[in-house]
Amino acid sequence: MRKEKILVLDFGSQYTQLIARRVRENKVYSEIFPFNTRIEKIKNFNPKGIILSGGPSSVYDTKAPIPDSALFKLGIPVLGICYGMQLMAYLFEGKVVKAQKREYGKAEITVNNRIALFKGIPTKTIVWMSHGDRIEQCPSQFKPIAYTANSPIAAMANKKMGFYALQFHPEVVHTPRGFDILKNFLFKICGCTPTWTIKSFIDTATKEIKEKVRNKKVVCGISGGVDSAVTAVLVHRSIKDQLTCIFVDNGVLRAGEAKKVEDTLRRHFDMNIHCVDASERFLNKLYGIVDPEMKRKIIGNEFIKVFEEEAKKIKGVRFLAQGTLYPDVIESVPFKGPSATIKSHHNVGGLLKRMKLKLIEPLRELFKDEVRLLGKELGIPDEIINRHPFPGPGLAIRVIDEVTHERCDIVRKADAIVLEEIKKAGLYTELWQAFAVLLPVKSVGVMGDERTYENVIAVRAVKSLDGMTADWARIPYDIMGKISNRIINEVNGVNRVVYDISSKPPSTIEWE
Repeated sequence: MRKEKILVLDFGSQYTQLIARRVRENKVYSEIFPFNTRIEKIKNFNPKGIILSGGPSSVYDTKAPIPDSALFKLGIPVLGICYGMQLMAYLFEGKVVKAQKREYGKAEITVNNRIALFKGIPTKTIVWMSHGDRIEQCPSQFKPIAYTANSPIAAMANKKMGFYALQFHPEVVHTPRGFDILKNFLFKICGCTPTWTIKSFIDTATKEIKEKVRNKKVVCGISGGVDSAVTAVLVHRSIKDQLTCIFVDNGVLRAGEAKKVEDTLRRHFDMNIHCVDASERFLNKLYGIVDPEMKRKIIGNEFIKVFEEEAKKIKGVRFLAQGTLYPDVIESVPFKGPSATIKSHHNVGGLLKRMKLKLIEPLRELFKDEVRLLGKELGIPDEIINRHPFPGPGLAIRVIDEVTHERCDIVRKADAIVLEEIKKAGLYTELWQAFAVLLPVKSVGVMGDERTYENVIAVRAVKSLDGMTADWARIPYDIMGKISNRIINEVNGVNRVVYDISSKPPSTIEWE
């Protein structure tokens, strides 16, 4: 059992998940709850400290997100960030006003470094601001502990009660000493100890899986991605031959995907793997479909049908293992908080009900980078651990328009060239993702002495720590030139290649 946990309350900030990750990077376990979580649930979670996230609202908005004020009576430290600070000021009867000059981007603050929160932080330091409101008057129980040229109260504290608040964002890389500030909150104020590690996670998860499964059988769908592979290996480590993995070829996979994953897992872990070629079945279902959400639902639903048919052939199956990650849980579950669902994820609820299976999701508490660390600790080869993320609907959402055999083959071949050249240049592990997208437009070109009117491929490559935010990768021109030249010359039906230079946010990493 974990004894020390930090709770992050979500008020709609795009950085909420990042706060939780930063806490975990300090080897302290954290989870995210919506802002209006009932106080009984917070008490049961038993956190050592609470962090209030930022958010787009103003405390004076009609529908401003306001938590149960009882959380300030739990006798544990609280750290408010951005909106979280304004909320604390508002609830403790300070004065919050719309700033005459909004602060967005870098700012220099002057701090009181005798305060535990700022111990070791230079008196003047750079931070990242993003706010339109500011604290004009501290609540009577608080004292200002930092200021900027535009914010006379850039941070405040009530040392006696353990309440601290920051107008800036310590969780982002643009606040160079933000990690140290969070570390001070965790260890000097909350009194946490850095005991949450991937090794401790493996020990706990293995024990829990054994206790839950006992002598029953488990099926696990593997897709070629790191999430399903790590899930399968972790479950196999716990129950050995009671696990059977099912690989469904849905016709929208990367080149050589099925064989590569099957060979790797059999060779290294001697796992039971059953492969099913259902590519024609999936592509027939996708015929004429253009809407990306419809593509996701069709692929998800058809996967469930195929998986169910194959799983029924295995006697004694009582559990389904799935590689759900923590961001999936946060994005898919309809939080009562202000965070929005960006896209749908696979839903296996119908499968579980029809087959009377119980769900095992050993990774549902982990972020993607933590899954990679887990995979490494489990001895999974780098060729799987370091594979770039691949969406559940596969190439279907990298074909922007109707999905056909021909269009899938075009984007699959282009994608293979992108990855091959990226690897040759030694850039693969530096990038979060690199892939090709087939656009729904054609362009005029000239090949030989003839005019052509053919397809356009967009190349997307991004750098990221966790996929929550991402920046487009500055790939050297000569490498981009090789990629473009090879795609146009080797992939029939393409006469133009473009490069995507948008970041997340405002764009997403995938195009659909």
